[in-house]
Amino acid sequence: EKIVNKILNDLQGYGKIDTLLSDDNLEEIMIIGNDKPIYVYHRKHGMMITDIQLKDREIRQIIEKIANNVQRKIDKQTPILDARLPDGSRVNATIPPVSADGPTLTIRKFKKDPYTVIDLIKSNTMSSQLASFLWIVIEGLNVRPSNIIIAGGTGSGKTTTLNTLTTFIPPYERIITIEDTLEMQIPHDHIIRTETRPPNIENKGEITMNLLLKNSLRQRPDRIIVGEVRSSEAITLFSALNTGHSGMGTLHANSTNETITRLTNPPMNVPNIMINSINFIIMQNRIYNAHIGTIRRITEVAEVVGMEMGHVQLNKIFQYDAANDTITYTAINCNAINKIAQLKGIKYTDVMHEMDNRKKYLEKISKKNNLNIHEVQTYIDKYYN
Repeated sequence: EKIVNKILNDLQGYGKIDTLLSDDNLEEIMIIGNDKPIYVYHRKHGMMITDIQLKDREIRQIIEKIANNVQRKIDKQTPILDARLPDGSRVNATIPPVSADGPTLTIRKFKKDPYTVIDLIKSNTMSSQLASFLWIVIEGLNVRPSNIIIAGGTGSGKTTTLNTLTTFIPPYERIITIEDTLEMQIPHDHIIRTETRPPNIENKGEITMNLLLKNSLRQRPDRIIVGEVRSSEAITLFSALNTGHSGMGTLHANSTNETITRLTNPPMNVPNIMINSINFIIMQNRIYNAHIGTIRRITEVAEVVGMEMGHVQLNKIFQYDAANDTITYTAINCNAINKIAQLKGIKYTDVMHEMDNRKKYLEKISKKNNLNIHEVQTYIDKYYN
């Protein structure tokens, strides 16, 4: 029976790492070479070492199986593989000569039941006040939805936050997502998911993010969501935002000012005049807390308010206080709220009152246990009825 199970596991799964892949508490699986222990990153306990070791041949078998499943090739000419597993987990693999000590494999796993905005409130990644503010500006009270960039370092939770914030997009809107590797799990009915493709062994057939972005503009999108902005597609995205499209995306940066610097310099080269098409920059960080361990927090929300002397001006709306582990509303005024009020024909205080109502509604939902992303979406949609 053990032999049969072993053969079935090898045929249907990925051998010795199947138990790790099926563990929903693991966030990352890291294979670093021949006869070396596999490391994992646990969602609660952080980095851990396992008692599982793989031979060079076993690692290569797993890598080749993953490559075959996504119709990609990994060899000496193309020794790096970016792919995904059928469950959406993101894979990066290398073989010599790129990795001198043998083949490596890093798998970024995603929860079977994705995080929701309620989960982020409960884990204190964001407050209910911040969530209600983002709900208002993302929806825009049907008159002026905001464009948002979520910035942060590797592993800070940018994509998770982006995914949860899409809950606030009205159900009647058409969404097009553009990603290098399909990661986002958006509980929306009218959605088109697109994915880039690297060139084949003849250096043909490449589908870039820029190409997908240009194509999406011909598909009548209400919202364009870019998994990660990193190159020339930034100009296309900002051109689209300047012509009235609404969008959201993530970007690697360590501060709001660095976000602007990265956008306006190579390889993105977005002209300063176009930066105004972004309304908000959300900063997210992975922080080590002596009492809790590693935590993920939204540490700042800054509004892009204009240009002065050739420099982009930012207005801090929310600011994180590390001492109290809280994020608070610090702005005296918010341009986006002002414009929503003007276009809606109501007062600034009316919008703030609506924000408070939504805060209370989110806190009410937060008292319910074990809501999945579809149930949370249903509750958000019910608010409008």
